[in-house]
Amino acid sequence: MLQLDLKKKNSINLLFSDLDKKDAHTPGEKVKLLILRDLLRLDWKITFGDNKIIVAPPKNYDKETIRRSMSHKRKESIDNNAEWIKKNLEFARNNLANGNDVLKSKIRPIIEVCETPKQHALFKMYRYYWSSAHSEYVGRRIKLIIRDAGLPGKPVIGIAALGSSIIHIPDRDNWVGWDKDQRTKNLIYAMDAYVIGALPPYNHLLGGKLVSYILASEEVRKIYKKKYKDKITLIDKKKASDLVCIFTTSLYGKSSQYDRIKYKSKLLYIPIGETRGFGTLHLSGETLNAMLELLRSKNISVTNKFGDGPSWSMRVIRTVGDILGFDSGFLLKHSFKRGIYAIPLASNYRDFLNSKDRKPKYYKRSLENVVSFWKTRWLKNRRQNIEVIQRVEAFKKADFNIL
Repeated sequence: MLQLDLKKKNSINLLFSDLDKKDAHTPGEKVKLLILRDLLRLDWKITFGDNKIIVAPPKNYDKETIRRSMSHKRKESIDNNAEWIKKNLEFARNNLANGNDVLKSKIRPIIEVCETPKQHALFKMYRYYWSSAHSEYVGRRIKLIIRDAGLPGKPVIGIAALGSSIIHIPDRDNWVGWDKDQRTKNLIYAMDAYVIGALPPYNHLLGGKLVSYILASEEVRKIYKKKYKDKITLIDKKKASDLVCIFTTSLYGKSSQYDRIKYKSKLLYIPIGETRGFGTLHLSGETLNAMLELLRSKNISVTNKFGDGPSWSMRVIRTVGDILGFDSGFLLKHSFKRGIYAIPLASNYRDFLNSKDRKPKYYKRSLENVVSFWKTRWLKNRRQNIEVIQRVEAFKKADFNIL
């Protein structure tokens, strides 16, 4: 249970009735009310005491509850960037394909690495299309736009992004066989895929699975090697250009996109467990901003740069919890659990990641071959499905929208 010291009101509605009024609450009171509002959206149970409120989490979050929470965070993110999105919407539409054209395409994916401001803007626009809120990783990052060279103008099929792996995930570390020392030495050889997905109309043709296949290809590994070929780790003075394993998570447990993805007879996306549900996904950006306002009012700064340690947002919440006297550990513990998937890129990934082998033995998965496999295994049947064909045909790029 989580206890928040708040003045008693006769009803929940009264509790939030003046939340939007300026100066109606002290910074600390506003933070507590916003936390309470976020938790009630997730069906936490509320109990009123004398000038205190006690809330308890449900045993589990169902998919609908998580979707509802994500929709609040997504709307918040979009509202905060509405002018920029509106300005770049036509640019995003012009880089998509009409459904009728896609049905005629041989679909020849090519990988474009985001380097220019225009490429990054296009990636950012499409990221807002996802049901989960836009977020960024700190540290190493590679953003990819997957285009279809089978059509004039090479319209966008989907996007993907790799970021520095989260430092400690127990189920992942146990699966690899890492203790703390080995993880510290070799985490540099892993990356997290924090965006994988397709845009319409390719999403109706299982384009999300296509992007998933492409991430497991030699080409992506070579893109990583090229970008980091001259990078050396500060502590061990090791080359950081070998990418041996990619990890990703699904928000709703078992993922329909990653499920059953095989190349020939080998599973590409291996389910290896789940996160412990420790994090900040269940709290809104408005709540975090109110926490920052509270810290600023007390001249407290929590820095946010690479190398500062555990998640910046979690450190903000812990600091605020200390100031206001609530159990920040309990609050952080009851976020959403996520399914974890591993995508090994080398046959000896375990031995390499545990310093038993000096060189990775990479799988030979060319872009051409994984795309060909996807077409045979997944695309062929979709193109014979009348309902799918109708959904693809119905899409006009001029209708694409985010707001």
